[in-house]
Amino acid sequence: MKHLPKHLRQRWRYLAVALESWPETDLTRRAFQRELWTAARDLVGDTGSADADLTVYGFAFEDGTGHAVVRVRRNEVQRGRAVLACVDSVDGHPVGVRVTGVSGTVRACEEKYIRGPEIPTEERYVALAGSERRAVVRSERVDARVGDGHLGATDLDCE
Repeated sequence: MKHLPKHLRQRWRYLAVALESWPETDLTRRAFQRELWTAARDLVGDTGSADADLTVYGFAFEDGTGHAVVRVRRNEVQRGRAVLACVDSVDGHPVGVRVTGVSGTVRACEEKYIRGPEIPTEERYVALAGSERRAVVRSERVDARVGDGHLGATDLDCE
């Protein structure tokens, strides 16, 4: 079977997506893809979801932060961004999703928007609300363990 001529092929755009959650959260590509499809179906319906054709191409998540490359049809970028904004949890874990850029190729997307300096992560005890708590510190953000959950804070909140 012959390939279609270049002017008849489907055009794609690739969205660089930054992901952030609590340090113990473990996300997988499959779970993120499932949430993306669910959000698309809920926001724009079955036909709108099929038109956007959102697909997770690249995915990496470790220690509460990660990134993904999401493929979307060229004329559906705004709809794809809106769908990504609707994703607030994956497998019951809260997750922050932010589109950091749009590109025409996967390679350019990764080089331009994803491959940045790594944010150093360290685990230490911090004094918060009058007691010492175990926390994961990323840059100026502190995720302190409180009971069964976490409390987000900054360096200024800790003593």
